[in-house]
Amino acid sequence: MSSFQLRPFQWSDVPAITTIYRHYVDHTAITFDTEAPGEEAIAEKYAGLKKLGHPLIIAEREGRTVGYAYASFYRPRAAYRFTCEDSIYLDPEEKGRGIGKALLTELLEQSRAFGFKQMLAVITADTANSIAIHEKFGFKRVGYYEAVGLKFDRWHDIVHLQRAL
Repeated sequence: MSSFQLRPFQWSDVPAITTIYRHYVDHTAITFDTEAPGEEAIAEKYAGLKKLGHPLIIAEREGRTVGYAYASFYRPRAAYRFTCEDSIYLDPEEKGRGIGKALLTELLEQSRAFGFKQMLAVITADTANSIAIHEKFGFKRVGYYEAVGLKFDRWHDIVHLQRAL
């Protein structure tokens, strides 16, 4: 298995990002989206992130986008401007190969360089691997919300984790 590399987002990544995200929308409660956005919606979202200068990182293996991460405002109000929320998604076939760890490492560094002071992770409570990696990186559990998302005919809890940058 060849190694992977991290690089900045390019517009040509939009189809792969759309496909990766669609998997999580259609098959998991990792995201609370219930309908997968198309390429146009993904491109519009990423255009906004690029315009703001927020971290957008791509994991690539042999010329193929296999994961991505970004950090953006936790909430839109001005007082939150130094607090970001992270998002990391991997091609399901690429899990367990160190890509998530590499993306989070780089995302923390780029978020700090951008000027964010706090990073929050909002994770579905039964997603033990996502919670565990964040805790390994020094995130602390700061909140637990019960039954806040209904997906696949089941109520889901979420955990909030936080780390100073």
